[in-house]
Amino acid sequence: MTRSTQKLVGLGAVAGAALALALPLAASAHVHVTPEEAAAGASTELTFTIGHGCDGSPTTAVRIEMPDDIVSAKPVVNAGWTAETHTEPVDGVTDQNGEPVSERTSAVQFTAKTPLDAEQIDTLSVQVSLPEDTAGKTLAFPVEQTCESGSIAWDEVAESTGEEPEHPAPTITVGDVAEAGHGHGSAADDTSDHAGAAEAANTTADDDTDMVARIIGIAGLAVGAAGIVLAVLARRPRAKETK
Repeated sequence: MTRSTQKLVGLGAVAGAALALALPLAASAHVHVTPEEAAAGASTELTFTIGHGCDGSPTTAVRIEMPDDIVSAKPVVNAGWTAETHTEPVDGVTDQNGEPVSERTSAVQFTAKTPLDAEQIDTLSVQVSLPEDTAGKTLAFPVEQTCESGSIAWDEVAESTGEEPEHPAPTITVGDVAEAGHGHGSAADDTSDHAGAAEAANTTADDDTDMVARIIGIAGLAVGAAGIVLAVLARRPRAKETK
């Protein structure tokens, strides 16, 4: 990468940062889950974002209810929280592999080691196994957020009208069954293919890197300029309306 290109990238980065500072962030107050879509017949890590407390009160615990279609769920370790898995007995239910089970995971509860400040954000993750018969469904994960003072139940599901409720439950859409394999050839064929691809990529790597860097720098400058203009316009006093 040439020195002029490096300078251009640096200016673009600074301009992008200026845009982030100039424009206010529109943060949603709801508990969100990502990803919002997942494939049936596979395990998926769902991440729930806790964006605020309960009317200014710090969060002490978060309980995530599993929909009836979920059989197995495991909490992902978070250094600031302890996790506990709750189960319930079931009859006539099979797991992701088609094996009969006598109980399923009904909820995962996280308890904060130190209460999460009401103005801070944290994420909590759970790995769930989505049975094949959940394909095409929308699954809701009701969340109970407990604070030092009060609590919030994020358990309302949007109606057919499409209007979002006041305390919506996080939901995901389950897609088609995930493919078990991708039809790879032998190990020797794979090695040969990778070697050929690497050699071809190295031929134009320097030129591509320089070009991408220039594009990023120019884009950063353009975005930064737009941010500065918007910030200036936002600070201009509005004209009084004439009756």
